[in-house]
Amino acid sequence: MHENDNQLVRVLSRKDVLVLAFGAMIGWGWVVLAGTWVKTAGSVGAMIAFAIGGLMVALVGLTYSELTAAMPFVGGEHVFTFRGLGANWSFVATWAIILGYVSVVAFEAVALPTVVDYLVPNYQKVFLWNIAGWDVYLTWALVGVAGSLLMTYVNYIGVKMAAFVQLVFTLIIGVVGLLFITGGFVNGSTAHMQPLLFGGAKGIFAVVIMTPFMFVGFDVIPQAAEEIDLPYNMIGKLLILSVILAAAWYILIILGVSRALTASQLAETSLATADSMAAVFGSPFWGKIMVLGGIGGILTSWNAFYVGGSRAIYAMAEAKMLPGFLGKLHPKFKTPTNAILMIGLLSSIAPFFGRKMLVWLVDAGGLSIVLAYLLVSVSFLVLRYKEPEMERPFTVSYGKVVGVGASLLSLMFVLLYLPGMPAALVWPYEWAIAGGWALVGLIFWVRARSSYGKTATRDIMVEKLKLDC
Repeated sequence: MHENDNQLVRVLSRKDVLVLAFGAMIGWGWVVLAGTWVKTAGSVGAMIAFAIGGLMVALVGLTYSELTAAMPFVGGEHVFTFRGLGANWSFVATWAIILGYVSVVAFEAVALPTVVDYLVPNYQKVFLWNIAGWDVYLTWALVGVAGSLLMTYVNYIGVKMAAFVQLVFTLIIGVVGLLFITGGFVNGSTAHMQPLLFGGAKGIFAVVIMTPFMFVGFDVIPQAAEEIDLPYNMIGKLLILSVILAAAWYILIILGVSRALTASQLAETSLATADSMAAVFGSPFWGKIMVLGGIGGILTSWNAFYVGGSRAIYAMAEAKMLPGFLGKLHPKFKTPTNAILMIGLLSSIAPFFGRKMLVWLVDAGGLSIVLAYLLVSVSFLVLRYKEPEMERPFTVSYGKVVGVGASLLSLMFVLLYLPGMPAALVWPYEWAIAGGWALVGLIFWVRARSSYGKTATRDIMVEKLKLDC
């Protein structure tokens, strides 16, 4: 790739890529939600739920691995689904995954002030309003805004800086997490794991429905494909390795929490993982250490989805699917600055909706994520059929089986979010997020086709992919 003012630059190493994806996936959710998973499905039930979610993501991850190595262009889903299904579905898939990314970024902006509650009790001052039963205070919201501004700055000044920040905080999470897992094995009790199953299949699926949001992050790799300085087949291998590591991490954390606290203790805690750490090491000090590790998780996830979301927005703008100003690259830093600023603005607004926003974002973002996974999985199958001779530096064995399995499991997850299902989105808040995002996307798509012409996207993408059309 020839570097110029209009192109991204290849600077990300093997280490950078792995910590970017793994740090994105483990994030903060395991600190704030692990107790909820155990209470909802039981200790073994929660682990089964993450095994099911991990299987779906692993199969989808294999399709991403092959497609990323074959088409190492910025945008990931945007490129894959265009080649497999055409411009319309490419817009749907990419706009959907952007909602997933923005949801995670906004989630972290709400999670940060939530965790500060554990470290600095009663810091909430200047009451603003009550949303869905949660009192929102100015000082609480400003903590989230401050974190959002910091992450915006880190990503604005270059992807290499973002990768360095990712490495530092992923190492912090890893050390704290391994201490907790070890402590749970040594000082925890198998007797605490009762009930092993709670709520039957309904309990398990109530946790399963949360897993796509927890695992989203491996797909940041294809979003940044034009900034990765590695052989294409290595990109695919690192992607699937990151998924395996994240699945193991979540299951071990659930095991640690369930061995540390009894069911009655779990019912009384607001931050189960931190209280579990304090329990296994016998001191509240260790609970605060866990929270500090959790803050590292907030920052890694936050950081990675600024990278993924901004690159997806940039790719759509470059293909004339979104307004052109969102495709601007900084002349010095080579970052999509306006896309980063747009995400920063949305992230800064989220804390003003209060803590209930956490659950709304998990569910609404989860639906959009699995919809994108479904369309990528179908594109994988279509391209295996339509373009069997396409160069594939990383080729998935038993591709048809993997593609069908990824498609069916993704479709199952999509259906679980629909009205009448056990994990249906909550009206009106979660449907307002998903529906509002879809409406904004439709407006952008119609305006883009009106402004640039109906064939502009197709012409640009055909040239980019060097297709014979």
